[in-house]
Amino acid sequence: MSDATTATSDPVGYAVTVDRDACDGVFACLVRDPRFVEDDDGLAGFDPDAAETVERTDERVTATFADDRIEEARQAAAACPLDAIAVAPAEGDGEEEGEVKTE
Repeated sequence: MSDATTATSDPVGYAVTVDRDACDGVFACLVRDPRFVEDDDGLAGFDPDAAETVERTDERVTATFADDRIEEARQAAAACPLDAIAVAPAEGDGEEEGEVKTE
C-alpha cells in the first residue's frame, strides 16, 4: 500500500463515528484504515492505542484523532456499504461543514 492515503502533511483534528445500529460487520473499513478493528460484538470499532480518545455507547463509537491520516478515515467511510461511518473535522480545522462523508 502506498503513502498516497495520507493526503495532508499537517496534523488535523477530526472525529470518526461508527453507527453501531447501522454497522453489520462487513469490515470494508478495516482494509482501508488499520485503526479500525473488530470489537467484542463483531462490529467495527477503533484501536484505542491509535486514537486520542474513544467513546462508546450502545448506539455509536467515536474516536478522535490529531494526525495526517484523515484521508484514510474518509476512504474507510466511503467503503462502508451501509454508510455507518462518518468523518467530522474538529471545529476550527478549516472544514466548512460539520460532517464530511465521501461517496
